[in-house]
Amino acid sequence: KQILVLGLDGAGKTSILHSLATNHVKRSVAPTEGFNAICINTEESQMEFLEIGGSESLRSYWKMYLPKVLLLVYVVDSADHARLPMAKQLLHQLIQNNSTLPVVVLANKQDLEGAYCITDIHDALALSDIGDERKMFLIGTHVAEDGSEISSSMKDAKELIGQLVLETQ
Repeated sequence: KQILVLGLDGAGKTSILHSLATNHVKRSVAPTEGFNAICINTEESQMEFLEIGGSESLRSYWKMYLPKVLLLVYVVDSADHARLPMAKQLLHQLIQNNSTLPVVVLANKQDLEGAYCITDIHDALALSDIGDERKMFLIGTHVAEDGSEISSSMKDAKELIGQLVLETQ
C-alpha cells in the first residue's frame, strides 16, 4: 500500500519527498517526468511514497492510482496564487468519489515572499467543502537551503503521515 504524492508541476513534491527521506534539504529543480518512488523507514513503519508528476500530460494518471493508496499527500505552491484555483479543482475532482481517503495538504513554499498563509490556502482550496467523513490535514511547509536540516513543519508532516499510515493499515 502506497502513499500517493500529487500536486501541480513546480509545487515542490520531489523536494519534499527528498527532505522527508533524508531529513536534509535537497532542492530539486528538474520536473518529475512520470513517476518517482521513494521508500521511507521510520521506527514504526515502512512507508512507500509514489509521486506522479504534475504536468498536464501526467494528470490523467492520477485517478488510476488513487484507489490503491492508503493516503493522499497533495502539495500546493503557497506563492503561486494564479494556479491555486486549478490546484483546488484538481483536488476536489480527485477525491469526490473516495469519501474516506485521508488527505494531507502541504502548503509548500511558506518561506517565499507573498506566500499565502495557512488560512488563505484553506479558503483558496475550499477545504471546508470536502466533508467531515475523511481525515484531512493542512500543514505549511518549506524546503530551506540545500544541506540544512529539515524544518520542524516537515518533521511534523512526516510524523503525521507515519501516524496515518499506521492507523489505516
